[in-house]
Amino acid sequence: MLPARARDLYPQRSPPHKKEYRVSPAQTRCDMLVLATASNPAFEVSHIEVDRPGPSYAVDTVGEIKRQVGDDTPLYFITGADAIVELTTWHEPARLAEMCEFIAVMRPGYDLQRLERALRPDFMARTRLLQIPGVDISSTEIRRRAGSGESLRYLTPEAVVRYIESRRLYREMSVRSSVATAGDPPGADR
Repeated sequence: MLPARARDLYPQRSPPHKKEYRVSPAQTRCDMLVLATASNPAFEVSHIEVDRPGPSYAVDTVGEIKRQVGDDTPLYFITGADAIVELTTWHEPARLAEMCEFIAVMRPGYDLQRLERALRPDFMARTRLLQIPGVDISSTEIRRRAGSGESLRYLTPEAVVRYIESRRLYREMSVRSSVATAGDPPGADR
């Protein structure tokens, strides 16, 4: 069993590793997290990263949490295995690894060898693996489906589906995609 602090959620204000594409505004992502977790009192959404100016570095957030809870309190950084494989590219990864242990959540069918190849042995030693049952769905797929008007039912909590639909989130992705391909001949590969 993980300590209660491990269940806090920290949406990023400005994800430095996602510069190649547009992300939803930080407050929108906070709102969706609150809606997604509203039925489970064990979760709490923190604004620590959203309220801090500049890029969102995990090492800064974990450092701030360590200052709040003390060095003797273990911290667990829970994220998808697909994100953990990029750990060595993060800002100050060695310092981050000194402050917390990582829990890599693996979707069904995730290639564990990819994770083992990507992480240095010292990072792998600080990483626990958590295989989850359920739907093999990513946030990228949810954004794609929302952008093309496909159903999100059963893929995310109903309150989040209503939020996305009422604000027509991710629709501009579909418009940009269709504009970018309007001059292509039918059946052209992109």
